[in-house]
Formats: sequence, structure tokens, C-alpha cells
Amino acid sequence: MLHDPGSPAAWMRYARSDLALARKRDDGEVLLETLCFHAQQAVEKSVKAVLVHFGVDFPRVHSIERLVDLLPPEITRTTELLAAADLSDYATVFRYPGSEEPVSEREYSDAVRLAEAAVAWAEGTVAARRQPPS
Repeated sequence: MLHDPGSPAAWMRYARSDLALARKRDDGEVLLETLCFHAQQAVEKSVKAVLVHFGVDFPRVHSIERLVDLLPPEITRTTELLAAADLSDYATVFRYPGSEEPVSEREYSDAVRLAEAAVAWAEGTVAARRQPPS
């Protein structure tokens, strides 16, 4: 766990920044793997924003599935959020050459779609639910 986890708003600011980078498909020099990494980061930081909002400690991991498992049981887990767990490999395996096949346009589009859904889910979750008393 981070000693000072920051605020949910700060985590969401970083999540939105990563989502904006993931959408930057206009430069032919940027690899789809890099854009998918930013999509994964947007999801990861969105889930961490919700965890911080509810005062849940979390380890320094890139596993979206592991982070989602830490969410309080009353928090809705959307189909897209659960599917976004598949993006975790973009934080590790796909960041370096020689590990996997290149990312396809379809995989990239799916990653961005899931990241957009996760950011919207986190913003809605944080806005709709007040932090429980300490």
C-alpha cells in the first residue's frame, strides 16, 4: 500500500490523461502496444481511484483483476470493467519487443472502448457514493 494514496480526484485526473493518450492514434510512429498500455493504465488508475475513495488499501500491482477483487462488495462491477481485466498484459508483456504478436487494430479499439467504460464507471461510482465514515 502507498503511504499516502492521494485523492480519488488525483487518480481520476491521471486516468483521464492516460485515456487521452490511448486515443492518440494520429501518429504513425506510435505503436498500438503503447496506446494499449495507456488504455490499461486508464483502467488501473480508475479502479485505484474507487479504492482510494472507499479507503481500501491496495498493493502496487498492474493486475486489474486483482484490484477489482479488492472493491467493496456493494460496488457494481460492470461487464466492461470485468472484461478490462484482460488489458493487464499491456502493462507488462506488450511493453517490450519480442514478447507477443503485434496488437491488431481491433484489439486496440477494444482496449480504448474498455478504458472509456472504466473511466466513466469510476467517475460515476465516486460521484454517486459518499466515502464511508472512518
